[in-house]
Amino acid sequence: MVSARLLKVAAASALAMSAPAIAVDEGFAARAQALIDKAYPDAGPGAAVIVTEGGKVVFAGGSGKADIAAGTDITPETVFRLGSITKQFAAAALLQLVAEGMLSLDDKVSQFVPGYPEPGASATVRQLLNHTSGIQSYTGIPGWMVEAKTNRPYTTAELIAEFRDQPAAFQPGEKWDYNNSGYVLVGAVIEAVADKPWHEVVRERLASPLGLATIRYGGEESRTPGFAVGYTGGEGGKFTPAQKIHMSVPHAAGALIGTVGDLARWTQALHAGKVVPAPLYAEMIAPTALPDGKSEPYGYGIGQGDVRGVKAIGHGGGIFGFSTDSVYLKERDLFVAVFTNADSGIASAGLTMNRLAAEAIGKPYPAFTETPFEAATLEPALGLYRIDGGDTTRAFFLREGQLYTQRSGASESRVYHAGDNRFFYGPDSLNWFELVREPSGTYAMMMHQNGAEKAERAVWTGPVPVAATASFAVPRDVLDTYVGNYTSAFAPIVVAVRDDAVLTLKLGGQQPVPLRATGEREFAAVGVDARVVFEQGDGKVSGLVIHQGGGQLPATRDAPPTD
Repeated sequence: MVSARLLKVAAASALAMSAPAIAVDEGFAARAQALIDKAYPDAGPGAAVIVTEGGKVVFAGGSGKADIAAGTDITPETVFRLGSITKQFAAAALLQLVAEGMLSLDDKVSQFVPGYPEPGASATVRQLLNHTSGIQSYTGIPGWMVEAKTNRPYTTAELIAEFRDQPAAFQPGEKWDYNNSGYVLVGAVIEAVADKPWHEVVRERLASPLGLATIRYGGEESRTPGFAVGYTGGEGGKFTPAQKIHMSVPHAAGALIGTVGDLARWTQALHAGKVVPAPLYAEMIAPTALPDGKSEPYGYGIGQGDVRGVKAIGHGGGIFGFSTDSVYLKERDLFVAVFTNADSGIASAGLTMNRLAAEAIGKPYPAFTETPFEAATLEPALGLYRIDGGDTTRAFFLREGQLYTQRSGASESRVYHAGDNRFFYGPDSLNWFELVREPSGTYAMMMHQNGAEKAERAVWTGPVPVAATASFAVPRDVLDTYVGNYTSAFAPIVVAVRDDAVLTLKLGGQQPVPLRATGEREFAAVGVDARVVFEQGDGKVSGLVIHQGGGQLPATRDAPPTD
């Protein structure tokens, strides 16, 4: 194969650091390359991957094209947008300033952004870092993430002006909610203290001293050798260039670029105590305590989790044209990063990352193959399951010969039978569950979320509501009356009918979502927990309403063009 397929083992590059003996077995590199070759076919967008243990590279490789038109292969040296992985760099730069006494984590936003309105003005630097500020995230403002907004430059003040007067989601410190505006303000705090752009502070304090040559501000993409083209997947497996975005838009929340190798070097330095003083590092990787006594597994730009029962810390990123993910297993001194150059239409970076990490520690996720099932035999196990410890339920049902589950408040998901009372969610998911009989004879669903070893238990409580399992036949000529363009406060909406007589709805720049009829004018969004109801006036379709998460998004139908 071409260079993108070459196996690069420990000798490829050394991340200098003393470490325990390498435990990853000799066959891992070949298995890792086979895994990414299968996940990312050579003709389309793909991924760069690195796995290090004890500071040494045990695998680095790539698969797919960095530029489809030019036929350029992805290699470990290919440069990608990091997306929200940027947040840990911004957090670390700010923590260095805190360590030097230039500010405090308890300082308020108003001290660095004069005139910022309450209640956001009273949010602390700490609350910006751990997503508890309550400030409205600009990426969630209806209608904001369109190319007319994203494909233009902003100063820091101009970007802050886009969200500063938005209503607060909650009072500072009250809750946790992932927030990109918070990290724009982290960048603003850095700039106010250091009197220079936040990304120059990152370069001077972090990237340059650590020799991270490719970690830099994304505004330099056009001058960066080896930078990948970002793509968006479409129908029929076709890929088109992703929506344009100026790197001043993601700001300190997501504007850095780099290679998997430089992210590995960064991770090794950060977790070896070479970047942030120990007390602040401990805060950076610790969960966030909340007023209700619970905690959120997120610190300052870094989240906590596990891989097959082994504690892990890391962060992913998603930005137009790119998806990234990374994880560090501290007790194994193992790091895995996967960068892809498509934001949809290919295997997710996080899925591939988890599979590689599990393989590296010798605890691969179970593999399943779809097997036939008898509906009559399975019928007694279908129904509504209540998850232990609360009121959340998961429906397990059969519709038109296919199995589905749907957690309350979430979208339905296709399920495949694997035999022995085990069920899985296809090749693009690590989730699976097993049905077991309780001593009482009642069925229990043992759900392994994200392939976790410990199962989430839910007990059968009764049948599934008929609406979840029923389908309604709507004639094609009626479906055609819904086709057209609609205008909402969030984004333009396009309703179309596919060749297979399935109605679809496209919201803004998102991919079209198939709609399943539950009535002549009511439809359930497939794969999304939402309903769409078409409205009529004077015998014609006048608009629609999207019902989702307890809210409603109305849209009026645009007048058809006249000749």
